[in-house]
Amino acid sequence: MPTGKVKWFNPEKGFGFLSREDGPDVFVHKDALPSGTTELKPGQRVEFGIVAGRRGDQALQVRVLDPLPSVAAKVAERHRKKPDELVPIIEDLIKLLDDVSNSLRRGRHPDRAESRKVAAVLRAVAGDLEA
Repeated sequence: MPTGKVKWFNPEKGFGFLSREDGPDVFVHKDALPSGTTELKPGQRVEFGIVAGRRGDQALQVRVLDPLPSVAAKVAERHRKKPDELVPIIEDLIKLLDDVSNSLRRGRHPDRAESRKVAAVLRAVAGDLEA
């Protein structure tokens, strides 16, 4: 499926245009948008099918690749932990990493299960800090 960016979209009129990376602009109607999506913002990356219409290419089955920045920020903010909730998590992470460090000092890598556990905790904490 071709990819491109939203050139412009008018939610009141229900249509707009997408700029393809490898060709001319493509007409997009609101009916081609995914369910629950009512508008597209300029610059938003999308993937779409193309059909030749009477007046040129038309997009079908548009899939949004980049969520709207404002929506993504609100979702991240809503799920962000409070600082007082992060303190005990960080302290437990320090203890966990200290155990891994001691094991490495003795010349042994942590076993597979422990490695996965540490990696999962690190990713989760990084996500909470970055949100």
